[in-house]
Amino acid sequence: MITLKVGDKAPEFEVNNQKGELIKLSDFLGKKVVLFFYPKASTPGCTVESCNLRDNYSEFIDRGYDVIGVSADSEKRQLNFSVKNELPYSLLADEEKEVINAYGVWGAKKFMGKEYDGIHRTTFIIDEKGLIENIIVKVKTKEHTNQIFGRL
Repeated sequence: MITLKVGDKAPEFEVNNQKGELIKLSDFLGKKVVLFFYPKASTPGCTVESCNLRDNYSEFIDRGYDVIGVSADSEKRQLNFSVKNELPYSLLADEEKEVINAYGVWGAKKFMGKEYDGIHRTTFIIDEKGLIENIIVKVKTKEHTNQIFGRL
């Protein structure tokens, strides 16, 4: 359950990305960060969302944002997903769910009448000082860039 609010300090993290590189939130101070959590690499909705962000990546960079995806997938699965879809940004392999739990996006979900625990598709916009500027909980996978930039 998300307990973080707009204006809170974004929880620090240190997790490897799909290439085995250690990624720390503190490395991004001075830049805005789009930190998006998705349930599982290579699934239809996650692919649509990731590719929407990929297709608009140059606009993110032009506006001073970096993009980081997070799921509980392994480095290998994240790498395959990244290569297959030509994703230009880091995908964190949060297998221990440290970042997922710190941001409160793990919890009960329902799909086709079944209940299970999983990642709630959520995006945090973090400002240059490391503060949460916005939280998007009702992510529209095909229109996610528009949601982030507020163009809907």
